[in-house]
Amino acid sequence: MLRFIHALTRAKLTVCLGFLVVAVQPRAESPLYAQEVIKLTLDSAVDIAMGRSYRIKQLELGIESTHYWLKSRQASLKSKISMNLSAPEIKSISETKWNSTIEKDEIVHSNTRLWQVDLSLSQPVILFGYPTNGYLSLNNKMYKYLQQNGDKEIDFYNRLFLKFQQPFLLPNNLKNNIEDAELDLERSELDYITDRVNLIDDIADDYYDLFDVQYKSDIYRRQRENLEKAVEVAQSIVAANPDRGIESAQVQVELTNAREQMLKTHAEIRQESARIKQRLQLTPEDSVYLVPEVKITPIAIDVEKAVEYGYAMRPVLRKLAIDRRKNEIDLNNSTGWDAFHVNLEMTYGLERQDDRFAQIWDDYDGSYSVSLNAYVPIWDWGRSKARTDGYRVTLKRTELYIEERRSQIRSDIINAAANLDDYQQRALNMQKSLELVQQISDVGMKQYQEGTISLHDLLQMINRQKETELNFLQVYLGYRRSLLSLMIETYYDFESRISLIDKFRSTS
Repeated sequence: MLRFIHALTRAKLTVCLGFLVVAVQPRAESPLYAQEVIKLTLDSAVDIAMGRSYRIKQLELGIESTHYWLKSRQASLKSKISMNLSAPEIKSISETKWNSTIEKDEIVHSNTRLWQVDLSLSQPVILFGYPTNGYLSLNNKMYKYLQQNGDKEIDFYNRLFLKFQQPFLLPNNLKNNIEDAELDLERSELDYITDRVNLIDDIADDYYDLFDVQYKSDIYRRQRENLEKAVEVAQSIVAANPDRGIESAQVQVELTNAREQMLKTHAEIRQESARIKQRLQLTPEDSVYLVPEVKITPIAIDVEKAVEYGYAMRPVLRKLAIDRRKNEIDLNNSTGWDAFHVNLEMTYGLERQDDRFAQIWDDYDGSYSVSLNAYVPIWDWGRSKARTDGYRVTLKRTELYIEERRSQIRSDIINAAANLDDYQQRALNMQKSLELVQQISDVGMKQYQEGTISLHDLLQMINRQKETELNFLQVYLGYRRSLLSLMIETYYDFESRISLIDKFRSTS
């Protein structure tokens, strides 16, 4: 009986523990606490940042918005149909009018009703693909006019006619507005490209900081492994010769310092990982790691060709060219403000007026009109000239700024190319030395064990290996950063041999 009770109690405890595990387990597997482990390369970090950047998304929406504005202005080159309705226009008022019979003003009361429809199909006039700023339209005007002054009088009117309107000696506003919208769209696209490149630069700073501490961790790990081997050798020597016991203690001190340096580097890795996670807008539960792979691609830079890349692909120069063109458009528009101009308007068509609606569709009469109006400014105290001169000065200032920026771009590219050439040569030279230092340490370990060199000499070899690797790291990071700097200055990836503009287009 007691055995049965113990077995039953044990079974109850097992069931309770099972429920407890089931109750706790979903929290650990909940998506809210899911953890993603991400292996970082510079390209993958940039891709993550691009996908999560609010600034990039805002610029993409800005491009879309500007595209619709351009589409709206381009639609002004197409036909437009419009209708004006007066349904009805009622008047019952008294007005003062001149009576030529009695030769004096008199107050006349009118009571009228007007129903009118004006239908128009208009089309900008375009010759050889060039909008002329004029319009050609097909129009229909129809109304019913009722007058009640004791008697009721009704008039019906119908007119179908063509109208041609053309201003002369004025800027072509239609053409200028469309070109201005095209320039706005191009500027939005250039801003987008510029921000993407700036984001690459920002991400690269954090990435190479993490690369730096991660590579240092590998350097200190190799130092620790060498010192651990030295400890084993020293202990075997001390076991055979107790008088050399100090050597084992010296190596232990060096090993302790190396381990402490590794712990410090691990803390720096955590800090840099947290920083880049924040930059990439990852969740705190996500984990990132980096494998520091060394890649040196010998590149021969043609400086003049690099300068040409900078001139052709740097958005800053194209944006300045856009500013210059927009200033030219503003200058052109300003010449038409309050300036001499002529407006020509011609109509030709058919019309019919009758007191019966059914009759206005038969026996049309011809109708036409021609008007030529001119506006002649006489004196404005120099206002128009001063305004135009102001736009001319703005245009000259933009041209000077373009010249200055071209000179600055050339200087920056020449310096970036020189830095890359220097770091590249140093990195290639040190990479050869890097292959030898580990071999030297291994040979030194064997010589120390054989007694041909002292412990001091061995520790110097191990320390020299560490210093060589640290020096190579700094030179290599200088090489990668100078290569990135040249890419940003020229908007050309010399490693992949592709322009950044084409690269972004292929990935968009």
